[in-house]
Amino acid sequence: MSELSRIRNLSIIAHIDHGKSTLADRILEICGAVDPRDMRAQYLDSMDLERERGITIKLQSVHLEYRDHTINLIDTPGHVDFGYEVSRSLAACEGVILVVDASQGIEAQTLANCYQALEHDLEIVAALNKIDLPAADPDTYASEIEQVLGIPADEVLRISAKTGEGVAELLDAVVERIPPPEGDPDGPLQALIFDSHFDQYRGVVSSVRVVNGHLRTGSDLRFMQAGATHEALEVGVRTPNVTPLAALGTGEVGYLIAGIKDVGEARSGETVTEARRGAEVPLDGYREPKPMVFCGLYPVEGDDFDALREALEKLRLNDSSFSYEPETSGALGFGFRCGFLGLLHMEIVRERLEREFDLSLIATAPSVEYEVRTTAGEELVVDNPSELPPAQSIEQVREPYLKCSIISPTEYVGTLMDLCQTRRGEMDGMDYISPERVDLRYRLPLAEVVIDFFDQLKSRTQGYASLDYEPVGYQTGDLVRVDILLNGEAVDAFCSIVHKDKAYDYGKRMTEKLREIIPRQQFDIPIQAAIGSKIISRETIKAFRKDVTAKLYGGDVSRKRKLLEKQKAGKKRMKHLGRVEVPSDAFIRALRLED
Repeated sequence: MSELSRIRNLSIIAHIDHGKSTLADRILEICGAVDPRDMRAQYLDSMDLERERGITIKLQSVHLEYRDHTINLIDTPGHVDFGYEVSRSLAACEGVILVVDASQGIEAQTLANCYQALEHDLEIVAALNKIDLPAADPDTYASEIEQVLGIPADEVLRISAKTGEGVAELLDAVVERIPPPEGDPDGPLQALIFDSHFDQYRGVVSSVRVVNGHLRTGSDLRFMQAGATHEALEVGVRTPNVTPLAALGTGEVGYLIAGIKDVGEARSGETVTEARRGAEVPLDGYREPKPMVFCGLYPVEGDDFDALREALEKLRLNDSSFSYEPETSGALGFGFRCGFLGLLHMEIVRERLEREFDLSLIATAPSVEYEVRTTAGEELVVDNPSELPPAQSIEQVREPYLKCSIISPTEYVGTLMDLCQTRRGEMDGMDYISPERVDLRYRLPLAEVVIDFFDQLKSRTQGYASLDYEPVGYQTGDLVRVDILLNGEAVDAFCSIVHKDKAYDYGKRMTEKLREIIPRQQFDIPIQAAIGSKIISRETIKAFRKDVTAKLYGGDVSRKRKLLEKQKAGKKRMKHLGRVEVPSDAFIRALRLED
């Protein structure tokens, strides 16, 4: 166990792609934690998906030795959807390394993560990365950091995580500037769980930070929020290889295995203490991340429903931030309504389900959670558009809003304002960070952001703008439900809640698209978009036409007419009985309407 004064607990925070994981690689090399033969890029990113996409999804912690000091380093994700991972890791630290790209400067996520660090009262060591790039301009961006974040420009270190230049000086600055942890080594045990994942051979493996006392192997532990008692089977540190220890001392970061089968008993924010001589009060936990975006997940093959349920249960063990509950749809059969933190989170969960559990899934269009007050005075929460009550019984619909910060080069201000106005945005303010860069602040409805706002933002600014957002509560909106009817029957999978001004446009696009995708049948199929009982758009899929008069040659015209009448009557009966068969790939293509 290390002396308290020699421990430094820190996170690396930055915007996406500013070099967090590469810097973590260099720090591992300098501290000699990884054999040079085993070294690979993004060493701490263990998931295949992380390596393929080049992003960090799960936070990772590692225990390093540097010049007779112990450094506990936590590599965090940079994407806005995984911001909850960042806030959890900050609670286990005394300081952060703030990495800023020397060729791009401060971006939206840099600001958001930096403010989170300031809220936690952490010491910030700022570093400009990628100084080896020809486009790097460290002096300009150092003064930008001083102006925006108040960190003196001469204290901002210059490094290149790729070549390793300046990284040793950065570690010296960390040891010098970041304070050691505080705690009472002789007091009762209090340890904070800041992450948990499920290992199929060992049960739940939790990342813990010991705040007071000692966490010893073999002791009986009480999980204060869950109210459960478990024995500590193994305690240790990741160096990055798993290294078991007899105990973790005050201020140290490591892992705990207690033979737990359900991650719900070892959630992030849980306080662990000893069962006998335990602490009375738990530590401050975390706010539970609230799902923001909802969609239905259905197996393409109906028989895979049980397999999907098992897969969701297992995946939830590793990612407790998404929620799911069973639902049925007339068009898609049995499936689950799932809640996610954002679109990237939804995409990652879906991809992990398909990849790790070999499922093929249909995802319905993403929707958000609405608050509805009915004329009878009931308050409802609706996350599935098909559950919205009929228009005549609704008094008010409130939708979630976001506070968005967009940082962009000044030449794109006009096009960004246009984008935000068309998405029903309200401007909050605008600041010039430097003569070339501007910070635009808008309030936007979440429903307008979840579909393709980010793609539009990137394409309109040639990739230079960056976006950060946080929820700011609900606001009343003029919203309606648009139903899509096939042959007079509403198809719940295509149902959507949209703003009244955009309803006609949405209905027209959807009916036109479905006319192209749905195969022709033996009878005409009307496709209609409706608000309540009012039809706002219609397309018709024409029937196959079989020539029933082909076998006739000559003779009276009434023979021909008789056959055509017979065919017409048959088609009428078929239409009366016929259900429109919609192939599953048509659902997938129609739900990609916004593409």
